[in-house]
Amino acid sequence: MSPLTLTVLGCDGSHPGPGGAGSGYLVRHWDSGTALWVDAGPGTFASLQRFTDPLSLSGIVLSHQHDDHWSDLAAFLTAARWTLGFDRDPLPVLAAPGIRSRLVEETDGLLDWREVGDGDGGRIGGLRMRFSRTDHPPVTLGMRIESDREVLGYSADSGPGWAMSELGPDLDLALCEATYTRDHESTDAIHMSGREAGRIAREAGARRLVVTHRWAKIPAAAVLQEAADAFAGPVGQAEVGRGFSL
Repeated sequence: MSPLTLTVLGCDGSHPGPGGAGSGYLVRHWDSGTALWVDAGPGTFASLQRFTDPLSLSGIVLSHQHDDHWSDLAAFLTAARWTLGFDRDPLPVLAAPGIRSRLVEETDGLLDWREVGDGDGGRIGGLRMRFSRTDHPPVTLGMRIESDREVLGYSADSGPGWAMSELGPDLDLALCEATYTRDHESTDAIHMSGREAGRIAREAGARRLVVTHRWAKIPAAAVLQEAADAFAGPVGQAEVGRGFSL
């Protein structure tokens, strides 16, 4: 197994479908013991507990303020304060603007919050991050997550006007939103089709592609086929509980 792995906690676009969950991923660097919760959409805290003790996390990274990418942070805070027996240092959080002001729960003593923006970098444990603003309102940050050897690129949400190459070279795996099929493409879209996801991952030189953030009403096979045709390399479909090794 690679020292860097990705586990899908949720991958539904805009809202959870039946039995699904919003956007969220567990990224682990086994050599350094680093575990990141990347995006925390509705339902992902439940999934997270299947794969790790939430109090063993090294940090949380949040791409933007749309609820389907962060709202389960409230569930984590409630559990941390009342049922998990929080007895550790505050958990580092790297977050796009606008999220903290929407939290109702107190974060004092639980979270060490840092707001980040386009071009910013950060480090949590054995993983380094660099952020790039995507083609999606409000401020949304795609991210490069890298160890000393492996590199994961995550688009977060974006329309086709953003280039995944903004995350830099040598992407071992591109985790890219592919919300729908080419039938839904438009010049003012704030999401991408499978075809567009495949194209930007190919142009970035990514070695592998995983498509995510699919609308529940869109057939997964159709999105996957579009992405595979455009990428012309190994492509996987994100599914809750599915793991990928870089």
